[in-house]
Amino acid sequence: MNEKIPDGEVQQEAAAADRPGTILRRAREAQGMSLTDVAEVTRIAQRQLDAIERSDFGSLPGTPYAVGFARAYARAVGADEVEIARGVREELGALGEVDRYEAFEPIDPARIPPRSLAWVAAAVAILLAVAYGVWRTQFFTASTDEEISDLNNRATAAQPPAVSPTVETPAAPAGPVVLTATSDVWLRIYDQSGERLFEKQMGKGESYTVPPEANNPMILTGRPDALAVTVGGKPVPPLGAPEKTIADVPVSASALLARPAPDQAGTATSSQGARPVTGRAATSPSRAATPASAATGEAAAQPATSEGAE
Repeated sequence: MNEKIPDGEVQQEAAAADRPGTILRRAREAQGMSLTDVAEVTRIAQRQLDAIERSDFGSLPGTPYAVGFARAYARAVGADEVEIARGVREELGALGEVDRYEAFEPIDPARIPPRSLAWVAAAVAILLAVAYGVWRTQFFTASTDEEISDLNNRATAAQPPAVSPTVETPAAPAGPVVLTATSDVWLRIYDQSGERLFEKQMGKGESYTVPPEANNPMILTGRPDALAVTVGGKPVPPLGAPEKTIADVPVSASALLARPAPDQAGTATSSQGARPVTGRAATSPSRAATPASAATGEAAAQPATSEGAE
């Protein structure tokens, strides 16, 4: 004989079957899902899903969260989320909950990005902020430098040009250039164009005055040490080293006065006399050959002349 179940228990079981948590649990089991599977889909803590299945909505943070979590659970298992949300509100109303926060019901937790994505987004935002700060610093620094440079240029342009103090150079002593033979010597004086102004085998004591109007007069001789040179009566360093042929050496007053001091004259004239005879002196065979023959003739003639004089 079958035992009859009281009507009160039947009604309680029917009421329990219609509770949101029971409906969601049956839907989950029908889908063959576990609470862990639902937690991965909805990103809701498993303990909160367990409270929803037990219809223990009072243990959830509040009405908005309870309704939001239940709706996310319903979508995950294919249940009617609108009906579930209504049932959750009724459950909370029966528990004396107030729905004053219903307008602020949270969004579906399944749609909330994972925490790792949030950290990545925060890191990207920090990097962008740092990059913007560096760019802004460089930009304004460059602009400031340009402005400073522009101001400096304007200030420089506004200032009157600096006037260098005029140093008065003492006037060179005026006077003719006189070449005096200290022993027999051959020489040739010519100007810039190559025109001969003077050419002679000078004997000891003879003198020649260089024309002051000559165009850059120069000398060619094989014995520059046999000539005493004065400018305005004042002696100047020798024109070259002993027994060294010189050519194209200027003998104007200005050129002679610009030559090195006596203690440096040996080095300067040595370099001038040691160079090959080129230019106008080498252009004409007769001109090029004359110094060598003259120097040889002088060297050979000097002893004979001396003996004859004795």
